[in-house]
Amino acid sequence: MEIYKKFSIEAAHRLPNVPEGHKCARLHGHSFQITIYVSGTVAPHTGWIMDFGDIKSAFQPIYARLDHYYLNEIEGLDNPTSENIARWIWLHLKPVLPALSKIVIEETCTSGCVYTGD
Repeated sequence: MEIYKKFSIEAAHRLPNVPEGHKCARLHGHSFQITIYVSGTVAPHTGWIMDFGDIKSAFQPIYARLDHYYLNEIEGLDNPTSENIARWIWLHLKPVLPALSKIVIEETCTSGCVYTGD
């Protein structure tokens, strides 16, 4: 079974590796929606896989590094596509949240990515 917790961040970025003239090469911002999924077995006593508060606590240091920042200036995010942001979050979150199973990044209401690890 999976559970999830959603977070919103406001951040600016530009994509340095797109073709010349591409609109995403210019500095712009998004209200990113980040959904963290955790999978596991429902514990008989609690009736849950994990406390949602534990997901929030695990993600908090990462959230603080991303929210209201210029993503290109964060080490490891020099090309901050949705795909690279998802991978970057995974690398930082999986060690403290071993049950992490999926990260969904929505950079607009119609565009995003799903990452389930390598």
